[in-house]
Amino acid sequence: MGPDAARVAGPHVIPLLSTQAMREADARATATRGTDALVRAAGTAVGREARRMLGRCYGARVAVVAGPGLNGGDGRVAAGWLRGRGAHVDVIEARDAPMALTGYDLVIDAAFGLGCSRPYVAPLLSPATRVLAVDLPSGVDADTGALLGSPPRADVTLALGAVKFAHVTGPAAHLVGELRYASLGIVDPADDLVTDGVVDDDDLDGVVRVAFDDHKWRHALQVFAGSTMMPGAGALVVGGALAGGASMVRVAARDEASGAVAPEAVRVAAGPVDPRCRAVVAGPGLGAGVDSWLGSWLEAAPCPVVLDADALVADLVARRSRAAHPWIVTPHDGEYLRLWGRPVGDDRVGAARDAARASGCVVLVKGPLTVVADPRGRVRVVRAGTAALATAGSGDVLSGLIGASLARGHDPLAAAALSAHLHGRAGARLPVYAGASRLGAAITAVLEEHRGPLERR
Repeated sequence: MGPDAARVAGPHVIPLLSTQAMREADARATATRGTDALVRAAGTAVGREARRMLGRCYGARVAVVAGPGLNGGDGRVAAGWLRGRGAHVDVIEARDAPMALTGYDLVIDAAFGLGCSRPYVAPLLSPATRVLAVDLPSGVDADTGALLGSPPRADVTLALGAVKFAHVTGPAAHLVGELRYASLGIVDPADDLVTDGVVDDDDLDGVVRVAFDDHKWRHALQVFAGSTMMPGAGALVVGGALAGGASMVRVAARDEASGAVAPEAVRVAAGPVDPRCRAVVAGPGLGAGVDSWLGSWLEAAPCPVVLDADALVADLVARRSRAAHPWIVTPHDGEYLRLWGRPVGDDRVGAARDAARASGCVVLVKGPLTVVADPRGRVRVVRAGTAALATAGSGDVLSGLIGASLARGHDPLAAAALSAHLHGRAGARLPVYAGASRLGAAITAVLEEHRGPLERR
């Protein structure tokens, strides 16, 4: 690990909690603040989110479908908050809700939240009516995302206290719409209840810190990438690594690949990893049959290893058990199927967890929703994916970015999660199919907005 490993333990994530853990957190908060105070805080947050969606309060027509529990209480507080600002609000008891609701600008779904355990059928709405779900769309199992009846399709879901698994995985995830979050001070991300989380833009603040005594070997990265058939793969890895703060990138290609690296990189012969390197990236553009070529060097690497693309083969991943340092593997859905013999499916969190525990690697399952899991079962979810990243070579850039993050001292779970979020945010700045070669500049631009101060060691 790099010299900053202890200092950079991982991102300060938005908590991602199970129903049981959320109830425990609610109970702790209730014991100190009281139920009424928590409901007022939640209802006020819902009201503010409704105003944001409407663009105004005065004259807006709003229906609140309120259930019998705390979720309904949040909705009733929101109704009062909106009325106080000039909105016309009807509170409709969930048990008495009609088959259809018409004539409203916004419907606030506060029928059933965390504890929903029976089927719920949402009222039909006119196409122009937007829906704000309080904590969860009603009729959803919070842990699995299973649909209980016919839940509404929300335009926005406001997660209260913590994000729930149904927001990010399972069949209900497509009903959530835009996921927004109100912490309400209920859950401390450092609490022992929190082992899983969702990465947020704030986690990028200072992710690349520069010290006055930095030098080229401090964050050096070894890359095995590129071949005559795929000479550009090495250049894309290098671009991601340099944008992510690698101080030197040493590249070994499969053969005499030409034009494979940027001028800033150092071309080296394939062989054992230099002990001064802080991380290794292996796989992009190497072609088939890399296990025998790479295996012994990666097992003996003096630092963490990232496997991507052509290095994602079962025989090579199995060598992790003989390595002294952590490995990260970065499959997309097709590569996951090839490695573990089963599809990722709807439960992306469960798929990543299972693969991490089975392989002993940190597993990053790429996609519009990226999930990272480590062998201990901890999970980070990244929602920053964009269609601009659905282009050849973007994964090569990501592997270089992860390698740079490892070289700068982030632990493997944090390195993978932060890099995936940064990669997604950079992709969002580019037109669809703009080309992976433009990602490096976009990554640099995002990092400039989150630059940390100059440090002294």
